[in-house]
Amino acid sequence: MRIAIVDDHPVVREGVAQVLREEDDMQVVGTAPSTLEGVRLVEKENPDVVLVDLQMPGGGGLEMVRQARGLAASARFVILTAYASRGDVSAAVNEGVSGYILKDALPEDLVRAIRLVAGGRRYYDPAIIDLIVGQPDDDPLSSLTERESEVLAVLATGLDNKEIAEMLHISENTVKTHVSRILDKLQVKNRTQASHYAASRGIATDDAPSGGA
Repeated sequence: MRIAIVDDHPVVREGVAQVLREEDDMQVVGTAPSTLEGVRLVEKENPDVVLVDLQMPGGGGLEMVRQARGLAASARFVILTAYASRGDVSAAVNEGVSGYILKDALPEDLVRAIRLVAGGRRYYDPAIIDLIVGQPDDDPLSSLTERESEVLAVLATGLDNKEIAEMLHISENTVKTHVSRILDKLQVKNRTQASHYAASRGIATDDAPSGGA
């Protein structure tokens, strides 16, 4: 089967590619570091399976799926990411992805997931199932996407929108949009309340991410 890998981290791209190249029935037809280049890769190579990171330059993994789906009718898309939330999983399912697996999965689990997806089945990382089953439906944090969770963690440190944008390598307008959505989902009135909420849920200020997925 022909596989494309779209991820903005070179180490991840090469590591995953190396694992797959060791399989006799798998051929890595190309890798790409961004949404736009991922779309071009799918259009050019028409792969059977596309592994897609959620957070990437150019709009992210789900945007890439939306743009690329019509360019390779037989391609199946699998989200490969470092983190999962109910919001992320729900959005991915709505986009019709065939699988969702975490980057800390064992190589053999990744290979198995790809084979299942290529065979027409769906695959969700066991950790994803645990998340969905174990987290209460009414938990506001479960509705946050990966990027919204990152923004909340940094917001809790007291940084302003410009500083958050610089830390996460996104635009200030994008930060404003995320903050607005966070306030709405957490049902709080302002940034201070959001910060207090984060602290009450154990989102430590020193846990704030440095960007990426």
